Amino acid sequence: MKIVIALIVFAILVVVCSLLFIYSGVYNFSATEPRTGLARWVFDTTTEQSVSSHAKGITVPPLEDESLVQKGFHHYNETCVKCHGALGVSPSKMAEGLNPKPPDLTERADQWTPAELYWIVKHGIKRSGMPAFGPKHSEEDLWAIVAFVKHQLPTLSPEEYQAMKEAEGGKQ
Repeated sequence: MKIVIALIVFAILVVVCSLLFIYSGVYNFSATEPRTGLARWVFDTTTEQSVSSHAKGITVPPLEDESLVQKGFHHYNETCVKCHGALGVSPSKMAEGLNPKPPDLTERADQWTPAELYWIVKHGIKRSGMPAFGPKHSEEDLWAIVAFVKHQLPTLSPEEYQAMKEAEGGKQ
């Protein structure tokens, strides 16, 4: 019985201390202040586990089709490069103010499975600056972005990326 009472008292203390912390305003949520070690771990781990969990059961279509990859380049260049950049293309000034910084997908695309990338592109990530593209893009467009990010972006040279932009007839 003493153990049960001790656990109840401990739980009440945890709740009270958590509420005091939340309502104190002591934690700095500004975008100019990097997350602390514990906060970074909590947010990063929660995000990774959430994406992994929600991506389970997603059936990945064939992503090697060159026309799909090309379509993915178009969407990436129109919507993603502003924050994530590409080899030879820096993120925009606006992206410099985001915290956490958007990952460089030329280096980090291999850390996510195609299903996980699809889920991120479709649903976005709360409080990270990553918008949900699902409401405004077709399923084919979402998978095209994934195809480009997984199969071509990491291997493109800056010159190849620029040539693809020029072939589309547009500059960023």
